[in-house]
Amino acid sequence: MKFNKNILKNRWASNALAISIGVLVYLFFSHLDVVGKGVAAFFGFINPVIIALIIAYVMDPLTKVFEHYVFRRMHREIARRNLAVVCTILIILAGFVFLMVALIPQIVNSIITFFDNVNVYAEEIRTLIGNLQKHASDSRFDFSKILNSGQALLDTIVSKIPSNMESIINTSFSIGRNIVTWVIAVIMSIYFLADKSRLQAGFGKLMHAILSEKAFRNSSKFWNHCNTIMIRYIVGELLDALIIGLSNFVFFLIVGLPYNLLISVVVGVTNLAPTFGPIVGGVVGAFILVLNNPWHALWFIIFTIILQTIDGYVIKPKLFGNTLGVSSVWILVCIIVGGRMFGVPGILLAIPFAAISDYVYNNYILVVLENRKSKRREKAQEHADANGNGCEKARKENADMEDMEDMADMARKEREEAVDAKE
Repeated sequence: MKFNKNILKNRWASNALAISIGVLVYLFFSHLDVVGKGVAAFFGFINPVIIALIIAYVMDPLTKVFEHYVFRRMHREIARRNLAVVCTILIILAGFVFLMVALIPQIVNSIITFFDNVNVYAEEIRTLIGNLQKHASDSRFDFSKILNSGQALLDTIVSKIPSNMESIINTSFSIGRNIVTWVIAVIMSIYFLADKSRLQAGFGKLMHAILSEKAFRNSSKFWNHCNTIMIRYIVGELLDALIIGLSNFVFFLIVGLPYNLLISVVVGVTNLAPTFGPIVGGVVGAFILVLNNPWHALWFIIFTIILQTIDGYVIKPKLFGNTLGVSSVWILVCIIVGGRMFGVPGILLAIPFAAISDYVYNNYILVVLENRKSKRREKAQEHADANGNGCEKARKENADMEDMEDMADMARKEREEAVDAKE
């Protein structure tokens, strides 16, 4: 049965369509929980694909280095690309294995030290609370309620840790239940990297068939610029995290602080998150060190403040330059909103999102608004010119009429003078 488009011209059809759309919008917003569960279930199914695309996108710059610089003399493009992908995977895998071998003993040692010294820490805190209570009584200030609450909380924590040791261990092991998903994602990312040219060509043909030539060129220019921003941001952030982590590791070796590799990795990884990441890394590192020696934590905090100051004013400006020159207020807004909406991924992607949105605003939205304003101004000018031409024509016609009237008056006077002369 063929649909008759003329039906939409009837008033009842347009009203029925508007009512149907309104009902659908109402159902959508009144059942957001169901919609959210459906979206979550859908993304749960395609989660390995999304993770694989992200991994492939992050590894692509290193693959390009091998492809265009290390193996540039190879003439077969497919072989050069595959070899570059293999070298990238081997380097990342070797780094991951090295970190695990070096980190796992320190993590286990720190956990064992913490649980072995729980009673010691509790006794020291009790002593501190007692001293505070004594000073408060000497000063005639009632701290009893606060101190009693802290004492009760401490006793609860100390009593709960041994009894819930099994649940803590089970929770720790449950973190590794997503290993299969990540393994599948890593394998898929290797295929995405190897078939990058074919995938890009196929997607380009599809978009070229859907869009017009001008729209295709504009969209290609836009996505190429966004890709440049993302790649520069990813490379810059990884280099910055590596520099911060290595600097922290060298400082720990020179001063002789424990858990050098563990805290350096924590500081480097948390430094990837803008604004709040260095604070989190400093707090975690200080907490690990204060369990061993409070003076070590103090030296670490002082060094972290100095290092983050140098990083903010020297290292990051050298790495990023002015290519991501975006307002700091807009970046802060994107970090807060992105973190509240999407969590850690929203914080990590806040800066490139701010740069891309700033580019869209300055190069698309403002341009469209200015073009519309200029077109309205041109139309107003044309209308004014048309009115001006009409007034000028009217003035000329009036002048011509006045000239004709003057000529008629002169002819009438001449006739009257001639009549008078004859008489």
